[in-house]
Amino acid sequence: MKPERACTPKQETFCLAYIETGNACEAYRRAYDCKSMGAATVRREAARLLDNPTITTTLTALRAPAIEAAQVTLAGHLSDLADLRDKAADAGLYSAAISAEIARGKAAGVHVEKSERALAGSIQTITRIELVSLE
Repeated sequence: MKPERACTPKQETFCLAYIETGNACEAYRRAYDCKSMGAATVRREAARLLDNPTITTTLTALRAPAIEAAQVTLAGHLSDLADLRDKAADAGLYSAAISAEIARGKAAGVHVEKSERALAGSIQTITRIELVSLE
């Protein structure tokens, strides 16, 4: 299998502009001289670049740190909610502490919220939170 080749400087500029703007045509205009090109040509050339395996690999590599930083883990989420619960309880804000604890239970799958609608002349919504056995 042939190793991927590195991007040219213009391709690298295209990739960086595409990550910044999310617009392939704008990225193409920033990276290449398009003064004599029509809009359709710019679109076609930008699409061609996005189909290029070297460009795809570079875009994936450029996105990886942002994607990793944006990941929310269950453990981190539960820990943050526990911190909020503790701070709220320490401040005497028991309603907020209880809400944070309920949110922790929902995130962990311990509490399941169910809603039912009864149609007997009027619409009535009944919401209950059930404790789910973890065994």
